[in-house]
Amino acid sequence: MRLRVGSRWKSAVDTTEVMVIRAPSSEVDLRCGGHPMAPPGDTVEAEPNPLYCDGTQLGKRYADEEIGLELLCTKPGKGSLSVGEQPLALKAAKALPTSD
Repeated sequence: MRLRVGSRWKSAVDTTEVMVIRAPSSEVDLRCGGHPMAPPGDTVEAEPNPLYCDGTQLGKRYADEEIGLELLCTKPGKGSLSVGEQPLALKAAKALPTSD
Protein backbone atom coordinates (compact mmCIF):
# COMPACT_ATOMS: atom_id res chain seq x y z
CA MET A 1 0.00 0.00 0.00
CA ARG A 2 1.09 3.55 -0.64
CA LEU A 3 0.98 5.66 2.54
CA ARG A 4 0.47 9.43 2.57
CA VAL A 5 1.20 11.80 5.43
CA GLY A 6 -2.03 12.44 7.34
CA SER A 7 -3.78 9.28 6.15
CA ARG A 8 -5.46 7.06 8.74
CA TRP A 9 -5.43 3.27 8.94
CA LYS A 10 -7.24 0.76 11.13
CA SER A 11 -6.52 -2.78 12.22
CA ALA A 12 -8.48 -5.78 10.99
CA VAL A 13 -7.93 -7.66 14.27
CA ASP A 14 -8.65 -5.12 17.03
CA THR A 15 -9.37 -1.45 17.78
CA THR A 16 -5.93 -0.10 16.79
CA GLU A 17 -5.97 2.99 14.58
CA VAL A 18 -2.96 5.00 13.42
CA MET A 19 -2.20 8.19 11.52
CA VAL A 20 0.81 8.48 9.21
CA ILE A 21 3.24 11.17 10.41
CA ARG A 22 6.08 10.40 8.00
CA ALA A 23 5.71 8.20 4.91
CA PRO A 24 8.29 6.49 2.70
CA SER A 25 8.21 7.05 -1.05
CA SER A 26 7.86 3.32 -1.75
CA GLU A 27 4.98 0.96 -1.04
CA VAL A 28 4.73 -0.49 2.48
CA ASP A 29 3.16 -3.69 3.82
CA LEU A 30 1.72 -2.11 7.00
CA ARG A 31 0.21 -4.66 9.39
CA CYS A 32 -1.34 -4.90 12.82
CA GLY A 33 -1.70 -8.21 14.60
CA GLY A 34 -0.08 -9.90 11.61
CA HIS A 35 -2.76 -8.75 9.11
CA PRO A 36 -2.75 -5.82 6.64
CA MET A 37 -4.25 -2.57 7.90
CA ALA A 38 -7.20 -1.01 6.05
CA PRO A 39 -8.59 2.48 5.45
CA PRO A 40 -11.10 3.59 8.14
CA GLY A 41 -14.18 2.97 5.94
CA ASP A 42 -13.37 -0.69 5.26
CA THR A 43 -14.81 -3.45 7.43
CA VAL A 44 -12.36 -6.31 7.63
CA GLU A 45 -12.19 -8.81 10.47
CA ALA A 46 -9.49 -11.39 11.15
CA GLU A 47 -8.00 -13.33 14.03
CA PRO A 48 -4.72 -11.87 15.36
CA ASN A 49 -1.49 -13.79 14.95
CA PRO A 50 -0.23 -14.59 18.51
CA LEU A 51 3.30 -13.50 17.48
CA TYR A 52 2.01 -9.96 16.91
CA CYS A 53 -0.02 -9.30 20.07
CA ASP A 54 2.21 -6.96 22.09
CA GLY A 55 -0.31 -4.13 21.77
CA THR A 56 -0.22 -0.47 20.83
CA GLN A 57 -0.33 2.53 23.14
CA LEU A 58 -2.47 5.64 22.70
CA GLY A 59 -0.50 8.73 21.69
CA LYS A 60 2.76 6.86 21.12
CA ARG A 61 4.75 6.97 17.91
CA TYR A 62 5.99 3.87 16.12
CA ALA A 63 8.75 4.14 13.55
CA ASP A 64 11.06 2.39 11.15
CA GLU A 65 13.89 4.86 10.56
CA GLU A 66 15.43 2.70 7.84
CA ILE A 67 12.48 3.12 5.45
CA GLY A 68 11.34 6.52 6.77
CA LEU A 69 8.01 5.52 8.33
CA GLU A 70 6.48 7.08 11.44
CA LEU A 71 2.97 6.42 12.78
CA LEU A 72 0.96 7.96 15.64
CA CYS A 73 -1.40 5.63 17.50
CA THR A 74 -4.82 7.34 17.73
CA LYS A 75 -6.64 4.30 19.20
CA PRO A 76 -4.86 1.55 21.16
CA GLY A 77 -5.40 -2.16 20.73
CA LYS A 78 -3.99 -5.62 21.43
CA GLY A 79 -2.27 -6.15 18.07
CA SER A 80 1.26 -4.88 17.44
CA LEU A 81 2.34 -2.89 14.39
CA SER A 82 4.75 -4.22 11.79
CA VAL A 83 5.99 -3.71 8.25
CA GLY A 84 5.66 -7.15 6.79
CA GLU A 85 7.05 -9.44 9.48
CA GLN A 86 9.37 -6.76 10.94
CA PRO A 87 7.87 -5.22 14.15
CA LEU A 88 7.78 -1.43 14.39
CA ALA A 89 9.69 0.03 17.33
CA LEU A 90 8.16 2.41 19.84
CA LYS A 91 9.83 5.75 19.16
CA ALA A 92 11.59 7.23 22.16
CA ALA A 93 10.81 10.79 23.15
CA LYS A 94 13.45 13.40 22.40
CA ALA A 95 15.26 14.65 25.44
CA LEU A 96 14.62 18.32 26.17
CA PRO A 97 17.63 20.54 26.70
CA THR A 98 18.39 21.30 30.30
CA SER A 99 18.13 24.84 31.52
CA ASP A 100 20.24 26.29 34.26
